[in-house]
Amino acid sequence: MSLKHAVILAGGKGTRLASRLNGLPKPLVDIAGVPLLERQLLHCKSFGVASVLLLVNHRADSIAEFCAQKNDFGLRIALVDDGEPRGTGGAALAALPRLAADAQDILVMYGDTLVNVDLERFYAVHAARGADASLLLHPNTHPRDSDLVELDESGCLAGLHPYPHPEGAEYPNLVNAALYIMRRPLLEDFQHLAAGGPKVIDFAKDLFPLMLQKGKKLYGYLSPEYLKDVGTPERLDDAAADVLSGRFAKGTLRLPQRAVFLDRDGVLNKDVGHITRPDQLGLLPGSARAVRRLNRAGMPAVVVTNQPVLARGECDEAALRGIHTRLEHLLGLEGAYIDRLYYCPHHPDKGFPGERPELKISCSCRKPAPGMVFKAVEDLHIDLRNSWLVGDRKSDVQCAQNAGCRSILTAMEPSGRDGGVFADMGDVRPDFMAADLAAAVDIILLRQEQTR
Repeated sequence: MSLKHAVILAGGKGTRLASRLNGLPKPLVDIAGVPLLERQLLHCKSFGVASVLLLVNHRADSIAEFCAQKNDFGLRIALVDDGEPRGTGGAALAALPRLAADAQDILVMYGDTLVNVDLERFYAVHAARGADASLLLHPNTHPRDSDLVELDESGCLAGLHPYPHPEGAEYPNLVNAALYIMRRPLLEDFQHLAAGGPKVIDFAKDLFPLMLQKGKKLYGYLSPEYLKDVGTPERLDDAAADVLSGRFAKGTLRLPQRAVFLDRDGVLNKDVGHITRPDQLGLLPGSARAVRRLNRAGMPAVVVTNQPVLARGECDEAALRGIHTRLEHLLGLEGAYIDRLYYCPHHPDKGFPGERPELKISCSCRKPAPGMVFKAVEDLHIDLRNSWLVGDRKSDVQCAQNAGCRSILTAMEPSGRDGGVFADMGDVRPDFMAADLAAAVDIILLRQEQTR
């Protein structure tokens, strides 16, 4: 790993946290006995970051004294106090001359976030893509009042949708988590914006849209890892509880994750046949609440779905994105989210009008093959032996068995019950049966509690 340099934007006053700060600057707020800034600096150091530029303003003297007392944690720390609020982007641009000459890839972190992200994995993806900038993105429980990001098929930023959103608009549940890796030349191309005195320039509102207009390569890095804004008393209390419960420590892709794989049709949403339009998708009762319970338990919820409508020519990729955007939107309205979604576009049987020959193949991703599950394991460092797959078909159970995780079969379609519960299952048996996703999550969380 060659990510050696970080910039931490630590100049905020922390007005909303005043009751908890006791006169301290916001970066020194206590989280379960340890100042936030200390947690951030030690996290960076653990991944090989050696040089940190702290952009400070309010109570800069206290931050300088704190770092001196800790011998800078063995890091090369430089404090920059520009004396005037410049906004997140303006402060970073103005501080560029203070960066070391060899600082070509720079981690940018906000001073009010508690972070447990695998920076080595993040940087490896950034470098492999040749990105000008990589933005860590994640879903949250309140996308309707969040600034959302849209990606194209390659993972590049294709749209920025600030809050408030137009009435009736549906966007993917991808939120800018305010953790970036940026190439120095990218920032240098926009350094002139900070010239001529302090200007308030925000990364999300000002710089990123301008960078996209100029054709810069901004990629999204999707991660379910722990990253929480602690800028209010309520969020600070939540973060402290997560530290004390162990959820914070487990929330990194450095550690294997216990995940729950979910089939789509018949598990999350009503199975109405082959869905080819967003307006055909509606959630099953209780499915959003069940997913929300997985979110709260810190178990990644990963959708794996066969979508032969693409191979048959009944739906194109743009329409499928719209269908999955609606799925995320409906879940978000009830405070739930999925961490990743994988689909298989293939179908082995030919003879459909309008079919796409290039997708009419036998593949390793169409369930019961485990290809989508294995891709998730690679992306999210999933511990298959302690993970689950919930589905409503024989192919889902077989996929779980082929992948090496446990299976739960939810209530089958009426046509599958003509000869009993296992009429269509042959000799394939799930590990558990459940009436629906809510009952399946009951089983999963009970078993997880028993095996802690």
